[in-house]
Amino acid sequence: MVPTPTTSPLSDKNRLIGAHVSASGGLHNAFSNAENIGANAMQIFGASPRQWSVAFPNSDIIDKFNQIRQKSPVKKIFLHASYLVNLGTPNEELYQKSIKNLTAHLKIANALNAEGLIYHIGSYKDTTPQESYHRIASGMLQVLKDAPGKAHLIMENASGGGSKIGITPEEIGEIFHLANHPQIKVCIDTAHAFAAGLLETFTPDELQQLTNRCQQSFGLENLAVLHINDSKAPYNSAKDRHENLGQGHIGLPAFRNLASHPYLSSIPWILEVPGFTGNGPDQENIQIAQSLFAY
Repeated sequence: MVPTPTTSPLSDKNRLIGAHVSASGGLHNAFSNAENIGANAMQIFGASPRQWSVAFPNSDIIDKFNQIRQKSPVKKIFLHASYLVNLGTPNEELYQKSIKNLTAHLKIANALNAEGLIYHIGSYKDTTPQESYHRIASGMLQVLKDAPGKAHLIMENASGGGSKIGITPEEIGEIFHLANHPQIKVCIDTAHAFAAGLLETFTPDELQQLTNRCQQSFGLENLAVLHINDSKAPYNSAKDRHENLGQGHIGLPAFRNLASHPYLSSIPWILEVPGFTGNGPDQENIQIAQSLFAY
């Protein structure tokens, strides 16, 4: 096990370091799960991530969630969409199922007053990237029309491999501009960026190059959240394998550089790591993330 660096209380109370936590037994349970590991932001599944059918929470569940939220130190909430969704597919049945499922999850995000719904864009298998970009943009606009509200629909970068979409800021930017909707935002996952060859050493110069590309592609202000994960897979491997902070190929020096970047350190950090006991994001990972800002 990697020793936990010396930690100190956060000097900036507005800094948001959170994690994906379980909402098992009731969506409101996510708050205690987040608080128990020291998180002040969280990501949850509003419904099963591995089923097409979506059970919308009843009004009592929603009311209880929002009541607990008022007293919780958790300041920002994100939802993650189903893993089944693929808006890039040319298969019309899968495309329509993806729109319907994503719409249902976004409706839950709106009901919970979440910041947004983060989703994996998909792949362009059996079609071309450009054709896929147009389908994705149209699909997102349909989802936003069918699930009106304030929650953002957030595209997450891919780790590469096969016909995955959204590997680079430029690819994401093409879709972003085709859709041209103010509720569409972007999430960058560090493990995905590393595996895709987008980031290698996370030096200040490399991070600045990334933010420049984001600015040119979709506007840095539209990068709404970061998934902070180390990587079990090596650089440019195109494999999506998350690891605890400091235990993977990215390493703590890289994350310290990330914590020093004026913009990348100012938006919410959400951990999706396996945990040191294998039960998901834990207090040790949160403390490691907090300690990065002390350097």
